[in-house]
Amino acid sequence: MFRHDFEKTTLREYDIRGIVGKTLSGDDAFAIGRVFGSIVARAGGSKVAVGRDGRLSSPELEPRLVAGLMASGMEVIRVGTCPTPMLYFAAYHFATDGAIMVTGSHNPPDYNGFKSMLGKKPFFGKDIQELGRFAAAGDVVPEARGSERSVDIAEAYVARMLQDYDGGERPLNVVWDPGNGSGAEITKMLAARLPGTHTVINGTIDGTFPAHHPDPTVAKNLVQIIAEVKARGADLGIAFDGDADRIGVVDNEGNILFGDQLLVVLARDVLKRRPGETIIADVKASQVLFDEVAKAGGQPLMWKTGHSLIKAKMAETKAPLAGEMSGHIFFADTWYGFDDAPYSAVRLLGIVARADTDLSSIRAAMPQVINTPELRFDCTEERKFAVVEEVRGRLAAEGAQVSAVDGVRVQTADGWWLLRASNTQAVLVARCEASSAEGLERLKASLVRQLEASGLQAPDFSGENAGH
Repeated sequence: MFRHDFEKTTLREYDIRGIVGKTLSGDDAFAIGRVFGSIVARAGGSKVAVGRDGRLSSPELEPRLVAGLMASGMEVIRVGTCPTPMLYFAAYHFATDGAIMVTGSHNPPDYNGFKSMLGKKPFFGKDIQELGRFAAAGDVVPEARGSERSVDIAEAYVARMLQDYDGGERPLNVVWDPGNGSGAEITKMLAARLPGTHTVINGTIDGTFPAHHPDPTVAKNLVQIIAEVKARGADLGIAFDGDADRIGVVDNEGNILFGDQLLVVLARDVLKRRPGETIIADVKASQVLFDEVAKAGGQPLMWKTGHSLIKAKMAETKAPLAGEMSGHIFFADTWYGFDDAPYSAVRLLGIVARADTDLSSIRAAMPQVINTPELRFDCTEERKFAVVEEVRGRLAAEGAQVSAVDGVRVQTADGWWLLRASNTQAVLVARCEASSAEGLERLKASLVRQLEASGLQAPDFSGENAGH
């Protein structure tokens, strides 16, 4: 009889993730397939797409996942090694009832995990906790004999992305860095078919990530592409994370466009065709973004951090575009509404090719603010949400202007500061943004006062004032 206990730390808010050989194993992969397949079967479905990233452990975990799905009677469509958004695309292309991606995303090489969608919706939060309970109780459908087949959908995925390239024949000079992640082959296919001159660095899939860690939101991971952009006089550089669902962008002068700045560029373009529509960004994004969306004729909506939460809100509001500071970008105007870094790159290249100025000028013309980086500091699981509630209560008593969409985001004459509890780790997350250095110091002092009132030390503010 089937029954399985997961290491509890692996059942995260947005995915299942752990250290292979320590907190995550092939038995876990089988159990995920067995239970997820049962959930699909009970919902009246029978077909699940499966993909895997380029990590060294993925070829070991993926077959066990497939075996679990087949034991629940599923028809499994194996997409092979691919970026996560290509698996999402496969779910639409083959009209599957669910999809699971074996990926450690941007985590260190010894990690791996599983991202899922049920039907066309993200499978997260209480869904993942319920999967754990079903496994522990052995609550699955009777064992059955499913089937599996392997497909190559790369050509269809690339062709569909290129349909939405609207930069005409203007040649751009572009540097790409898929970071030796599972988006490497797709990157090379796109680069070969887009007009212009394209250079791909770190373009082989290698789960040891020999060049740098595949996380384009960390500045040190962009040092190589910045140097390449400058050396080649390129129009821009585009980097992906380990499974290519997050994007990083460098302009022609080697400046990083942060997630909210990139969303400004994309939103202006979308709103030309979809005036008055909602554009969603997470609570960590700059006030500049929300102001610029409104200025461009859109309805800015601040929402909770987390790609699954953003996707769900997009579906609810029918927003054509959303994004996060972390580099997840979601198009739902002519695309499918899931986070897709290669597709976002195609859309950005079209904008740059049609522009009458370069990307650095577009970036420089945005209102300039000064901010801290994202500050993450330890706080126990038991205390992290309580601290946020304590701070919220004190701020309410003071009559402060507070948004409580996700934690507390406090607006003052100087700018804003944010405090929220991480959904995935025992940490609190903070950020401050002001229009002046003096204002930033006042915001930081206000944040520190609130933390100290709840018995916590001030976070390490080092590395701030990157400014954007």
